[in-house]
Amino acid sequence: MAYELTDWFARFHPELTFDREAVLFGAATHDIGKAVHTAELEGPGSAHEPAGRELLLAHGFTPERARFAATHGAWEDPAVSLEELLVSTADKVWKGRRVTGLEDLLIDHLVRASPPGTERWEAYLELDSLLARIADGADGRLTFQAAHPIHVRRTA
Repeated sequence: MAYELTDWFARFHPELTFDREAVLFGAATHDIGKAVHTAELEGPGSAHEPAGRELLLAHGFTPERARFAATHGAWEDPAVSLEELLVSTADKVWKGRRVTGLEDLLIDHLVRASPPGTERWEAYLELDSLLARIADGADGRLTFQAAHPIHVRRTA
């Protein structure tokens, strides 16, 4: 999902600068804290977010890279970067979820980077079309994931 998002942004909005490699890294590692909080592999929770950041830092990753593990659920923070919004969006759309507030923040970035006179609805239609196409395959992805459940063996 992150690859498709970043590819689309790079091709259709080259005026919008972002660190594509950081987004791809963030998308690949954003849930790594679930290795520590294994109940969150199959259930809800956010304890994996700070744990993931700490795990990445402990293994030598920079704070700039490790941040995605902690921020992928905190996209409402005013200081959130475009890269973090893209990771959060990829995470949601992978599951077929559309989050209006999150998408509005991406639209804000698109409008600010667009040529003068670009209307917000134009940016909305472009992004909506992309996200709808990506989200459309969520049922298959989730079915595949459900067919391979995670069972964590507890040791005494």
